[in-house]
Amino acid sequence: MNKKLLSAMCGLLACATAAFAHPNSSSMTNNSLPAAKVQHGEDCENDPLVQQADFSKVVPLPASISVGKGLFSMTAETAITYTPGADMQRNAEFLAQYVKDVTGMTLPVGTKGKTTIALRLEPKAKGFASPDAYRIAVTKKGITVTAKTAAGVFYGIQTLRKALPGIRHCANCKKVAPEVLWPLATVTDSPRFGYRGMMLDCSRHFWSVAEVKRVLDILALHNLNRFHWHLTDDQGWRFEVPGYPKLTTVGSKRAATVLGRNSELTDRTPYGPYFYTDAEIRDIVKYAADRYITIVPEVDMPGHMTAALAAYPELGCTGGPYKVGQYWGVYNDILCLGNPKTFEFIKAVIDKLCDLFPTSTYINIGGDEAPKVRWEKCPKDQALISQQGIVAKDGQSKEDLLQGYLARRVEAYLATKGRKVMGWDELLGCGVDTTATILSWRGAAPGAKGAQQGHDVVMSPTSNCYFDFDQSEDHAIEPTNCYGTLPIEKVYNWNPVADGLSEAAQRHIIGVQANVWCEYITMDHVLEYMILPRLAALSEVQWMQQDKRSWEGFVARETKLRNLYGIYGWTYAHHMWPDEFRKVAKQY
Repeated sequence: MNKKLLSAMCGLLACATAAFAHPNSSSMTNNSLPAAKVQHGEDCENDPLVQQADFSKVVPLPASISVGKGLFSMTAETAITYTPGADMQRNAEFLAQYVKDVTGMTLPVGTKGKTTIALRLEPKAKGFASPDAYRIAVTKKGITVTAKTAAGVFYGIQTLRKALPGIRHCANCKKVAPEVLWPLATVTDSPRFGYRGMMLDCSRHFWSVAEVKRVLDILALHNLNRFHWHLTDDQGWRFEVPGYPKLTTVGSKRAATVLGRNSELTDRTPYGPYFYTDAEIRDIVKYAADRYITIVPEVDMPGHMTAALAAYPELGCTGGPYKVGQYWGVYNDILCLGNPKTFEFIKAVIDKLCDLFPTSTYINIGGDEAPKVRWEKCPKDQALISQQGIVAKDGQSKEDLLQGYLARRVEAYLATKGRKVMGWDELLGCGVDTTATILSWRGAAPGAKGAQQGHDVVMSPTSNCYFDFDQSEDHAIEPTNCYGTLPIEKVYNWNPVADGLSEAAQRHIIGVQANVWCEYITMDHVLEYMILPRLAALSEVQWMQQDKRSWEGFVARETKLRNLYGIYGWTYAHHMWPDEFRKVAKQY
């Protein structure tokens, strides 16, 4: 994809809480304790050790918070209990770790205590609008989190985690709270969209297993449940396929990388070989699944295949030779569909993806930015067009419709494995079946068109979801070579469901996804800087109903949430806090 990206800066830190009243919350004035304030660079040794949790400062904000009178005291004698089962035990262990991370308090798991936090799985319970819905009840005896699924319980746990007061503010803090006071309350919550995702490009820049897991931790904190993993592109192939060893021995390395925005110079430095082993991918898949995140793998086809063509030039129209891409952009050489070996290759790739990603409903085949100039002159492709009786129609060339032939063949094969095709919105222009789910990246219009045609659609437009874009119009103070600009306010103040869509079409808008393309992002702290806090803004777009969102309220909530970023050592951008933005750089 012809998408652009970033480099570094920033720090972590702190929590400056601001008041925000949830429309369904009653006043907490009589029960409130003083809020701790930690400014940039301050230690927090003088903060009160006993503080109060606050559901109204959670991102994304729960749908309903009803607060009563009185407080529940959580101490080290408060035990976490759970409905029997491996998933629920893991949930309980996550909660215990989260509490320790923030408060220093160690809660026993699975034993009896003076008070309890009970995690309850009730598959037949009524009143839950989504598999991810949950309910929290705080009484004087303890806290109960109830849901129909283990995933729903997990999102309830995330709300508890984010409601905790900021006793600690960094990874090195050793403070231990003697107790945390919880307002007696009932919280009910359910997401607006079932698909809440983010894409990470691991082709242009390879991210280690540890770095990918760190990203998954960030997604989990923000209630995301899909990780779109971009594993191949012109600049590198990142996983092994049986029968095609050159994909990793040749396709996983490039001789050099262009400097700047496609200048005539490269860095003259080999990059790679970099790829994930089967064991590493399975490890990441499990790590994600433990956090209720499904990985959607992407292998772009028929375009963005230069790395594969460099390894197996017979799969291209000209026969090569080809080189793994050193430059960004769109390459004219794509897979030759008139060569039967190409479909053998595609079948092997899909078989491997289905094996490595057993829980993903979708296999993303890309389909974007596939120039047809080679197909127009390729005898093999033209013969296939004639054989299939493909003719231009409705403004679509016969070569465009040949891509639809590819997509339908892949769809049919995936259907035999119980899977579905996902791809970028260019698929709408090649006669693909409505069983394909569309990622609308070229604006809102393709998504609306796809939904009206009966496709399920995930909204992911450059205008609101491209986190590789700079975060301010002043590109001189941004750390990357990106082309676009996406301030956090624009992420937040966006409705992914276009006005005027029929109710039937609206039901086909199933989710929202951020994209992080990594042409210019080469360091993990820069990656975090580009994601945070914009992902927090998008999480409220993904989770909350449109009429419940408020930019002013979000700023207050995110000011508290970033305390967790500091605890985990995550770098984030400070544009939301002008007094802190570029605080160090301004000294020079």
